[in-house]
Amino acid sequence: MSRSFESLLPKLVVAPAFVLGFAFIYGLMVWNGVLSVTASRMLPNYDEFVGLAQYEKLFEMDRWWVALKNLGIFSLLYVGGALVLGLVLAILLDQKVRAEGFLRTVYLYPMALSFIVTGTAWKWILNPSLGIEKLMHDLGWTDFHFDWLVQSDTAIYCVVIAGIWQSAGFAMALFLAGLRGIDDSIIKAAQMDGASLPRIYWRIILPVLRPVVFSTILVLSHLSIKSFDLVMALTAGGPGYATDVPATFMYVMSFTRGQIGLGAASATMMLATVAAVVVPYLYSELRAKPHDR
Repeated sequence: MSRSFESLLPKLVVAPAFVLGFAFIYGLMVWNGVLSVTASRMLPNYDEFVGLAQYEKLFEMDRWWVALKNLGIFSLLYVGGALVLGLVLAILLDQKVRAEGFLRTVYLYPMALSFIVTGTAWKWILNPSLGIEKLMHDLGWTDFHFDWLVQSDTAIYCVVIAGIWQSAGFAMALFLAGLRGIDDSIIKAAQMDGASLPRIYWRIILPVLRPVVFSTILVLSHLSIKSFDLVMALTAGGPGYATDVPATFMYVMSFTRGQIGLGAASATMMLATVAAVVVPYLYSELRAKPHDR
């Protein structure tokens, strides 16, 4: 009796957290899906189901298409920029440079900050009347202009800059861990064959790091879709709604415009986007291969 209780005890301890987590995560997903097919406005309305009308209205809105375009621009540049910069930093640190621990801490420190802090700091830095432009004018460079933050066609690139600054250190840490796990004898053997260091990294090291690259892309893509706090702190979706992304669109429609059904539809589309990124990865990782059995 006591032995069976001991085997059951860990399950009893974990069960409440599992049930609550399942209810609050997947339960709220289902609730959001239900709201997206109702005519809910200021408050949920379960008496009037409208089918896919909210989704039709969503894709007829210019603001939603702007948000999707911004998400595409931000995700492509943010993921690519953080990936490339993180890889370069990792390769440089892998050369056993002096003060490596200090440099690694400096590069990784931005990841310890929240996106709210990052957005606020870069809002000051990129503000023409407070940041880089004012500094250059004070130094005598009166012809220097860097007003991307207040221009509707360039403001989204300011969000990209802030995002890369924060996440490049995270990518660096993953790549550096992967590089340190590679046997040095592989590099030495390639060098003895006359291969240059850039060629060794391109042809040998990077293919070995493919799982790390894919995992980094997955995490960064997930962060790019959930870029609400960075955008709100840096631009609040402006000028106008020039830097809106689906996350800020959902917030504005649900809690500012009183369009809960429309906001729920946009949230469902975000969930579908995340699933499109995560599910193929999980399938590839969990799929049983014949030689693994």
